[in-house]
Amino acid sequence: MTNYRLRIAGRHYAELRAQLFPGDGLEAVAFILCGRLESKDELIFLSHKVIPVPYADCERAEDRVTWKSNLLPEVLAEAKAEGLALLKIHSHTSNFEEFSPADDASDAELFDSIEAWTESVKPNASAVMLPDGKIFGRSSDMTAISQVAAAGSDLRFWPIDTDAGDVRHFEAHQQLFGAGTTALMRNLRIAVIGCSGTGSVVIEQLARLGVGKLLLVDHDRVEDRNLNRIVNAKASDLGKFKAEVLKAAIDAHGLNVEVETVTQNLFDPGVVHRVAHYDVVFGCMDTAEGRHLLNRLGTFYVMPYFDLGVHLSADGKGGISEASGAVHYLEPGRSSLYSRGAYGMDQVKAEGMKRTNPGEYEELRKVNYIEGVDEHSPAVISVNTTVAGIAVNEFLARLHPYRSCESDDCAAVRVNFMETMLVKEPETRSCETLDRHVGRGDVTPPLDMPSLSWL
Repeated sequence: MTNYRLRIAGRHYAELRAQLFPGDGLEAVAFILCGRLESKDELIFLSHKVIPVPYADCERAEDRVTWKSNLLPEVLAEAKAEGLALLKIHSHTSNFEEFSPADDASDAELFDSIEAWTESVKPNASAVMLPDGKIFGRSSDMTAISQVAAAGSDLRFWPIDTDAGDVRHFEAHQQLFGAGTTALMRNLRIAVIGCSGTGSVVIEQLARLGVGKLLLVDHDRVEDRNLNRIVNAKASDLGKFKAEVLKAAIDAHGLNVEVETVTQNLFDPGVVHRVAHYDVVFGCMDTAEGRHLLNRLGTFYVMPYFDLGVHLSADGKGGISEASGAVHYLEPGRSSLYSRGAYGMDQVKAEGMKRTNPGEYEELRKVNYIEGVDEHSPAVISVNTTVAGIAVNEFLARLHPYRSCESDDCAAVRVNFMETMLVKEPETRSCETLDRHVGRGDVTPPLDMPSLSWL
């Protein structure tokens, strides 16, 4: 049986709330053109474009809404041309969390029309938004959507199954963030890309916080120089894959956190597709090329993306001239690491050539933790731990808002260890490069990147 999910970009969610609840107490309706993320047993609908149905073209009441059928052909033509799914969403003016008999009849007629017009049996969907903003839905085969997510400046998840299971180990978290957050964490799937310095600390925190499922991605093995900065790595782990070492440590916790590992390079399209099925991604990589890929992945698949970076520079006299770190939160459809100036495309191209054509390219000097000095095993665990802690707290603050500022004020959080200073930076305008790709889902080549090709 297929598991269905729905992800909505934050800006689309805001459009829907404004359209569906204009303040007159009457139901309203809109369409969403959606990309799809498909695997053997799961299909995720991904918001790409919201199409409001004008109020003047509707008959609206407190308990139902109908619209003129002549609006549908244009919408279906666009869906067919772009290979997108169609999702109808309307409002309930009360907290009635079920599809009504009128909804059943309307959806049956709509789904028949979509299938006939598009000449496709691929699933489409219908959803309802309640006054408090919650969304529930079903696919065109009338299977309930198991989880709806809205990836905005704050993160909203509405899973059908909110049973947290055994939470006795997480009671302290309930006291701080509420039992609802603890239960929600048990239903979340989080991918962490990079299992070394910052990644290992992020993974340890997420496991201790009770995340239901973790995916650890890293194709490197533990070396002697890693032992002073990879949490839970031991001398007996030398030569083992970092991801497998961290999985073994989490399994030993006994906290019932499910862990999967990928020991292939992220630039394998199969790995990209696997990561895309997770709800949230943490990027703990030190390359511009890797960050560029993850930012695209978050955009195409409507995934909230937390990016971590650490930078230390030597002063040439045996000391340190800079010690800093940054955590970026990337909301699908808004600014990107590229538009924020975190990297340049020349870096991405150079690293890509180094990865794919090492024999044709003079090997670039690998970026070390400490720039300007050949340091084999820098003592950076305290720096890594601080940056990783900021990242996980950013995640929690967006999942369960508890701070005095708005989340939009913290699109990036920078820490300067030299000045003992923490600085937040606000969200900026959307990235022109990525904006058109929001919610496109599965395309060929993956992520519209020619360097990726299906194996």
